[in-house]
Amino acid sequence: MIDRDRFPVDEWRLIETEFSADDTGVTETLFAVGNGYLGLRGNSIEGRFAHEQGTFINGFHETFPIRHAEQAYGFAEVGQTIINAPDAKVLRVYVDDEPLSLDIADVRDYERVLDLRQGILRRTLLWVTPSGKEVRIEDERFVSFEEKHLAVLRLTVTVLNADAPVAVNSQLLNRQDGEGIYGGSPMASRQSGFDPRKTEKLTDRVLQPRDYWQDGDRSALSYEVTESGMTLAVIAEHAIETDNDYTVRQLVEPDLAKTVYRVHARAGVPTTITKLVSYHTSRGVPAGELVDRCRRTLDRAREIGVDGLVERQIDWFAAFWDRSDVRIGGHADLQQATRWCLFQLAQAAARADGHGVPAKGVTGSGYSGHYFWDTEVYVLPFLAYTTPQWARNALRMRHLMLPAARKRAHQLNEAGALFPWRTINGEEASAYYAAGTAQYHINADVAFALAKYVRATGDEEFLAREGVDIAVDTARLWSTLGFWRSSDGADGEPDSFHIHGVTGPDEYTTVVNDNLFTNVMARFNLRFAARTVRDLAENAPEDYGRMVDRMNLDPSEPDRWEKAAEAMHIPFSPALGIHPQDAVFLEREIWDLENTPPDQRPLLLHFHPLVIYRYQVLKQADVVLALFLQGNHFTDAEKLADFEYYDPLTTGDSTLSAVVQSILAAEVGYQDLALEYFRQAAFVDLGDLHHNAADGVHVASAGGVWTALVSGFGGMRDHFGRLTFDPRLPVDWPELSYVLHWHGTRLNITLTATALTLRAGEDGEPVEFAVRGVDYTVAPGESVRITLHGQGPVIPGRPSIRQLEGSVREDGTLMSASVPIVTTAIPLIPSDDEPVAVGLDA
Repeated sequence: MIDRDRFPVDEWRLIETEFSADDTGVTETLFAVGNGYLGLRGNSIEGRFAHEQGTFINGFHETFPIRHAEQAYGFAEVGQTIINAPDAKVLRVYVDDEPLSLDIADVRDYERVLDLRQGILRRTLLWVTPSGKEVRIEDERFVSFEEKHLAVLRLTVTVLNADAPVAVNSQLLNRQDGEGIYGGSPMASRQSGFDPRKTEKLTDRVLQPRDYWQDGDRSALSYEVTESGMTLAVIAEHAIETDNDYTVRQLVEPDLAKTVYRVHARAGVPTTITKLVSYHTSRGVPAGELVDRCRRTLDRAREIGVDGLVERQIDWFAAFWDRSDVRIGGHADLQQATRWCLFQLAQAAARADGHGVPAKGVTGSGYSGHYFWDTEVYVLPFLAYTTPQWARNALRMRHLMLPAARKRAHQLNEAGALFPWRTINGEEASAYYAAGTAQYHINADVAFALAKYVRATGDEEFLAREGVDIAVDTARLWSTLGFWRSSDGADGEPDSFHIHGVTGPDEYTTVVNDNLFTNVMARFNLRFAARTVRDLAENAPEDYGRMVDRMNLDPSEPDRWEKAAEAMHIPFSPALGIHPQDAVFLEREIWDLENTPPDQRPLLLHFHPLVIYRYQVLKQADVVLALFLQGNHFTDAEKLADFEYYDPLTTGDSTLSAVVQSILAAEVGYQDLALEYFRQAAFVDLGDLHHNAADGVHVASAGGVWTALVSGFGGMRDHFGRLTFDPRLPVDWPELSYVLHWHGTRLNITLTATALTLRAGEDGEPVEFAVRGVDYTVAPGESVRITLHGQGPVIPGRPSIRQLEGSVREDGTLMSASVPIVTTAIPLIPSDDEPVAVGLDA
């Protein structure tokens, strides 16, 4: 899974002991640093040998027309893709005019360390030049969490055994438009092959130069984006510390700024160059004003000093880990992986500050820098329970998107609002509607996240001022998207509410009727909206009145929403005793995943969608995800039956799947399988299990790792706004401990095989909770210890497709499993109606 000789286990650090050119893209992702606004990939400072030289700013994007082979009304029209911002990481080192380039250099004593307690990346190496000079290179970088627009880089060069001329070439480089001219082409651009998860490539010039200058130790570049009109400015400030003699030369062009230090290095005398870099972006401010903002950021940074900035960074992370850490006893490898995942959540969300959380954070260009439903379902629970302000910021982003979402709903003939499936600027950017726009469940996902945030925090003020607008407009969409099906009354069946023509989380099954996940989540959305409006009317009449005016609410709407929710059709198969994923899912034949060759995975890269759509096969958990998010509406027996049916059909081709399967496996009793899925999720990037970590961190999977620990093994649920626990601690884990914040009260939970201990912080109010159906209350500053008798049911092994073969559908037909094959004969039908074999069998 991961080479432990090269990447040794360390609970607080990710360490690389040897450079390799074979997986450069992966290590660029693993060693990236960012703060949610600004991200620097883990490229070496030499700036040449790389998979993707990347500097990414959340929300900084270009737009382009989406060209459909066949246009139709309502198709997404304008695409968006994240832009590679000017690169400030370059600090090229030359000794005797020989460049340091890791792919060919004689490098010894190499170590690169990402310190998770500090958010600082450090690298040290010993380079022996062709002439035998030994050169110690030490460099470090971090992106500040206190100063969101600031990155700090520092390089120390020491020639150990001789005097030598040393040159350090520090650059600001527009790689988006000048890559081939100044920096050479990255390996990623030379690699071919279809993969819909990669970013779009823009061929025309993207960044139009505006101001560029050098003034003393500062260099500036600024741009306006050609189509989106966004603006950017970047300024780098340099400082040198050395007892060696040196000279400085500078050059500035529209796409390149150089500061070159020529040092007469004496043996054993170090030279340190510090580079403070500020980035600012905007959707409406002229580039010149952003230059002034960069100046102010650098002025503050210079006053604080690099040592002060480092100290603030360490303090920031100390507070983060104090409220966010999850501790796994006795398993240092899982502890390291877990902390790396939590670290990535901080890097993706902490300073997003009103932007969304991109699927890859700011670590890579995968998925074009877009925001998906991932944030609401997989990332926001961690934010809400550890740093509620970050969750509120993420939800405010959705509130700011409402105008565009209302326009999109109108385009699709619906009331209310429809959030985009993938976006940066609020407009739908998915060109493939079947697996994009048809995923209407994103509306319910956003409403679910809003409810979870309010339940965890008690932030009724946000709900009354902005959140209620989201609840109302998402419910309105379901009320018109769905329809009533009436009964003649002869069989005693009541009228039912149905939702047709939608796609659930499983993108291997598209545009279906009554997708279970969609219906269950829409039911929640409708009930939540009705309850929110009624509570507002009762408890905050002034806020209610303003909302009625703002939203033009008809007083009868909440009743209609609740009526639709109560009548929502929830598919169920009495013959199989399970919930069908949709109205016709069980009519399809089963894809035999157990006999599918590994070289044909993931399916989306080896089979046409129409081939996949004909089978019972899942890209990711769908019904099983509903069982978790809305588990209070399903019995234990139903959860077990559904899990045993769908688990063998789930490919896990999506990184979103393993965490959910782990949680449900733990709940229903497949304890060993739950741990297996958890390990897959924890190492999805560290082990490059999906072979695409080079495109950036799978942020949603990282969020799911926290949920798998807290809700899976920790057994925490918050249904109906009530905190409950039913733990499932793995048999070889001596202890699991984590922190939750519930309505402002800090809760430290420690789980062992025999007890659950909950300790409340000194501040806050008493917290009521339940453990396996028994109610308890913990007061501030006190602890409650509950004895546990076992860790729930235990079922060995894992469900198999073989268990499904021969199952009988409602119509009496038997299910069978197979793998699609390519035929070797093409039947032609001549005039006598006899088939004629051609091709390989002719």
